[in-house]
Amino acid sequence: MQLDTKQSVYTPSARPTTPLRAATPRLDVAKPPLWRRVVDYLRDESGYVAVTVGLDVWAGFWAVMITHWQIDEQDALGVLPWSWLFIPMLILLLATRSMYKRRLTHQFLDEFEPVETSVAVAVLLTLAVITWVVAPFEPGSTVPDDYVRAGEMMVRIWLWAACLVPLVRLCRSLAQRYLRRKFNFGKPAIIVGSGPVAHQIITRMQQVPDYGLRPVGIIDDVRPANAEVEGVPYLGTTDNLERAVVTTGAEKLIIAQSAVPDDRLAAVAQRAHNLGMKVRVVPRMMDVVGVGATIEHMGGIPLMVLAHTNPRGWQFAVKHAMDRTFATVGLVLISPLFLTLMLLVRLSSPGPIFFGQDRIGRDGRVFQCLKFRSMRPADPSGEAFQLKDGAAPGGVEGEDRRTWIGKIMRKTSMDELPQLLNVIRGDMSLVGPRPERPEFVDLFEMQIRRYGDRHRVKAGMTGWAQVHGLRGQTSIADRAEFDNFYIENWSILLDLKTLALTVLAVLKSAE
Repeated sequence: MQLDTKQSVYTPSARPTTPLRAATPRLDVAKPPLWRRVVDYLRDESGYVAVTVGLDVWAGFWAVMITHWQIDEQDALGVLPWSWLFIPMLILLLATRSMYKRRLTHQFLDEFEPVETSVAVAVLLTLAVITWVVAPFEPGSTVPDDYVRAGEMMVRIWLWAACLVPLVRLCRSLAQRYLRRKFNFGKPAIIVGSGPVAHQIITRMQQVPDYGLRPVGIIDDVRPANAEVEGVPYLGTTDNLERAVVTTGAEKLIIAQSAVPDDRLAAVAQRAHNLGMKVRVVPRMMDVVGVGATIEHMGGIPLMVLAHTNPRGWQFAVKHAMDRTFATVGLVLISPLFLTLMLLVRLSSPGPIFFGQDRIGRDGRVFQCLKFRSMRPADPSGEAFQLKDGAAPGGVEGEDRRTWIGKIMRKTSMDELPQLLNVIRGDMSLVGPRPERPEFVDLFEMQIRRYGDRHRVKAGMTGWAQVHGLRGQTSIADRAEFDNFYIENWSILLDLKTLALTVLAVLKSAE
């Protein structure tokens, strides 16, 4: 729904002096039918916390119930009813681990450790209540059989809950991702600003619905050249916030970089809070703000402490040693598959087994990146391949010359397995920015902001960009952005997470 900005924009002289809540303009908007309100409620994910808590309770209930069914003995001490304490303790512990807060980048892998830890601690606390409160016994005395059975009962509950709670949360996460991608579920959001950063934010929300945000409007004191930015309508100046919120039903506000003075932006954030919105702010120095940044206060002045990752430090030396170790072990484990693929490539068409290509690695050094050959020799009379503007090279370039085994290897990414040899030689890492050809690197460094920063670390067999869908002929600017995020926020845990996501990514078809 577009807003007539000529009628909706407030002028400073007409700004009301009454409290902000009372100042919210009243719009004569027809009330939608009940079915439409229900659909909008579900689409806005308004019941996210309630649904998540309900699913955790449901999983905990069945963990306790199945354990009770498995116990076929008399409960002399009456401990079975007390086992239900496990459920509220689990919910309380999950809440203390922020498992019911909405985050833009929250994924199932991020939840796994806190969930398993909460399950184990909830079991121990429940067993402590049963032991110390329900039927205590004297220290040093023989432990009664009933206590042994109580311990066995709680172990069973732990085992069932350790499987059911993560499984239910995984199903919820998959269902939520499906609904966001298929039916555009998510919270409606208004963006403050209409410059390049606002464009980038809107594009990212539209490209990655997994974030759960739907851009519904832009407000800025400087009207954009067009009435819409990336298909999102302009709703007026920052004075028009209240009317824009009522009109669009927005629940989130994202303050991007704008020509609006900081004091006015602070007032906009406060007004958004008064309207019940959650506010996010893009920092002005966003290129150097990583996930490890923290906020400290000097009196009433907030100071942002910027975390720094040193690619020359000892942490990356440990990473490279682990890369070579894991690559060697992995190559030994998959040696039957590796040798089989070598034989099939040899039999599929004339030519070498391995295909080596010059790529740019750490500090701009050129190395031979190895792959299984997946194509027949090129036809000299064929047309030259032309890369699309803004896209990265990759996939099938020009005529499809893939052999039958080459198609299989590319769809499953098995053609990349020889790069384990590159890792062992020290040319590459298991995880890092994917290497590019020298001629494209020279071009991209002129066209793409901060593209050359990715060469601070070794190239990787898989990368943070690839596990987020940036494979084949996709945007090179987006790849550079994801690669630099990986470098600046690197950790062993991030590498393990990337490797786990790679397993899921290779299940999708690729060229």
